[in-house]
Amino acid sequence: MPILEATLTCPQCGGRTAATMPTDACQRLFACPCCGVILKPKPGDCCVFCSFADVPCPPKQEEP
Repeated sequence: MPILEATLTCPQCGGRTAATMPTDACQRLFACPCCGVILKPKPGDCCVFCSFADVPCPPKQEEP
């Protein structure tokens, strides 16, 4: 069973936000509630959780 709760850390302001990861889609955008910057995945990552969260997204967690 994948972990669905993660904490995103904004690279712009360092703000940390708890979020629930979707299990049926990649989340490609996330607006930081602290500074308003729009986070996008880093090159090679499928979603903002893989780039900026303390836990990778559910599909990555399930990879062997």
